[in-house]
Amino acid sequence: MSAPVHPSEVPGARPEPRRSMVVCGVIGAAVMAAVDEIVFHQILGWHHFYDRSTSGVGLLSDGLLHTAELLALVVGFFLFADLRRRRALAAAHARAGFFLGLGVFQLYDGIVDHKLLRLHQIRYGVDVTPYDWAWNLAGLVLLLIGVGLAVRAARHGRASTAS
Repeated sequence: MSAPVHPSEVPGARPEPRRSMVVCGVIGAAVMAAVDEIVFHQILGWHHFYDRSTSGVGLLSDGLLHTAELLALVVGFFLFADLRRRRALAAAHARAGFFLGLGVFQLYDGIVDHKLLRLHQIRYGVDVTPYDWAWNLAGLVLLLIGVGLAVRAARHGRASTAS
């Protein structure tokens, strides 16, 4: 096992914008999955990840979602720590990636899981239309924030390399 590398010992350390964005996108998606699972599945009890079977299967599907989200968080944070250790973290791109991950997860869940695959609905026994609009608009806002931050980070990156 090699000794830890001190950041000042990393020769020619360079930011890695794309990797920073992807790593933080994974973290963002995992955080949004955790918020969904904790708030809507556990605290409010509105649905399970898979509601087209028994409640036991629904609980199992929630456990699998929770496992996947925790694994994504752990892997994401190890990759994030590696970027920091190597002085390769591009902070502006990382922030953009985080919001992109939040928004992509939210929209994927709202459009694919809720409507196309019908794995579950946000709530049962009520008109889901306002919930669907709120869910998907919130995801769109997060995604647009991520896009705006990514554009800004890219422009700043091009401006700093041009000077």
